[in-house]
Order: sequence, then structure tokens, then C-alpha cells
Amino acid sequence: MTSHVELLSNGLRQLELQQSQTNLGSNNHDGGDPQSKNDPAPDNESLLASSSANASPPSPPQVREGYGFRGVSGTSTPLTMVPTRAMEGNHALPDPNGLGWPAKSTVSRLNETTPDRAAREKMMVSAVRTILECIGEDPNREGLLKTPERFAQAMMWMTRGYEERLADVINDAVFAEDHDEMVLVREIDISSLCEHHLVPFTGKVAIAYIPNQLVLGLSKLARIAETFSRRLQVQERLTKQIAIAVQEAIKPRGVAVVMEATHMCMTMRGVQKPGSITVTSCMLGCFRTQQKTREEFLTLIKR
Repeated sequence: MTSHVELLSNGLRQLELQQSQTNLGSNNHDGGDPQSKNDPAPDNESLLASSSANASPPSPPQVREGYGFRGVSGTSTPLTMVPTRAMEGNHALPDPNGLGWPAKSTVSRLNETTPDRAAREKMMVSAVRTILECIGEDPNREGLLKTPERFAQAMMWMTRGYEERLADVINDAVFAEDHDEMVLVREIDISSLCEHHLVPFTGKVAIAYIPNQLVLGLSKLARIAETFSRRLQVQERLTKQIAIAVQEAIKPRGVAVVMEATHMCMTMRGVQKPGSITVTSCMLGCFRTQQKTREEFLTLIKR
């Protein structure tokens, strides 16, 4: 009778053979591992062991639509983020419309006419009136009569980042400069809306980069942060989008972004923990690979 060790050995051998054939693209050929031709044919028990060892792996997580160039959740931050599609046509930022990670309806909002915008706001007004009724209020009473219109206008303003092209934000503020030391702008105020509850989160962001023959106008760092924060966000993605936008704009040796924010979804609802602060970071290039550079940045932002 075949022993357990022999079953395991045969199963592993079959697994290695299958992986080798897959890598060579020769699943339908007899090539495989040349050593396998001399191996004895596996019996029924070894075939069962091999079948168990070769069970189909779970399918990969689905990439949700909405952010066209966002990688699969859980993948590590790359050292340099240069998507192939981002470089086609020499686009400075990763989408052909210059928006930077547009959502599903971003392009239509960017290109809408005045009547289109009026129709969009009218839909929002109707939706807000429905919400007011659903929570037990009277949308026709004096204090709430104009609230739906005010909310629609405020929401369009707070999400105006969907209407801004990053190429226009950066404009021509890229300059050739022989400077190879860190450039840091810190204490940049940001306000955004949590996409999970549509309530604000506010905080500060520090952005640093080490130039590679090109520098970016200092105000543009704050403008980039403003553009992305004026969209529905999560702090983790906002931090990374700012870093990648700077990386794509001037191709520096490295980019570092650290953000500290307070989330209303944690302080005024749910766990209700006022004073809690969320810190996120994104390190690209030399900030990720060189500990001393990273430590210098982290020291400077604490001063």
C-alpha cells in the first residue's frame, strides 16, 4: 500500500509539473519537465492527492469601478507610480482628460452646459426634500424652505474638485532648477467629505519631494491637495493621490505625504470619540527606499 509520504511526494511532483507547464504556456503539450518522463505513472491515490493539492485558488478580489487607475485593494504602494496608460500621449497625469482618477460621472460634470448644471441641481433639490420628509421634517416650513437649494449649491461647491483638471491646476508652474535637497510644505489645511457617510473630515497635510532637475511652484502643492480633497474621499486614498500627482507632474527622486485628520463620522456618530486623530502616509521613491531620507522628513514635520 502506498505510504502517506509517497502520496505527498507524488502530489508535490505533479504540482511542480503543472506550474512549470503553466509558466511555459504549454499546458496542452507533452514537453513539461524533462525529468518527469522517467517518473513512474501515479496511481489513483496519488492522483487524488494531486487533485487536492491543485485545488483552484480563490478568485482575486473584484476591482470596483470609479477610480480608473487605482490598483487592487491591498497591493503595496509602488516605489514609482507610472501606469502605462498614464504615459500614453505624454499625459502628465494618469487619465486622458487630465482629471486624475475620475469617477464614473466626472467627465460629464466637467463638460456640462449651464442647462445641464441646472438640471443636476434640480435633481439634488428634489432628493434633499425627500430626505427632509423621511427624517420627519416639513420641507415647507420657513426654516427649511430654501434648505434644499442651499444644500445643492453647497454640495456642488464642496465637491468642485471633480471640475478641476490637474493640468490646469499645475499650469506652467514647473521650473528647471539644479536643486537636489528636500522641498517641504507642511501645515496645509484640508477639508473633505467622507464618502461613507458624507460628513466632513478636516486636518493638515505635509508634502515633500526631492527634485530631479525640476521643481514645482510651492502653491501648487497646496492646490493639488485642495483639488483631491474637494471630492468624496477616504483619507488613505487622498494621501496617496496627492503623492502620485506630484510624482507624475515633475518626476522627482521621491515624494512623501503625511496627513492628520479628524473625522466627524467618528466624533459625532458611531463610536463618538472626540479628539481622535487619524494619521496616514504615502512614501514614494527615495523616501520609501532610504531610511535616512524618510527620517529627515518625519523629523522636519514634527518641528
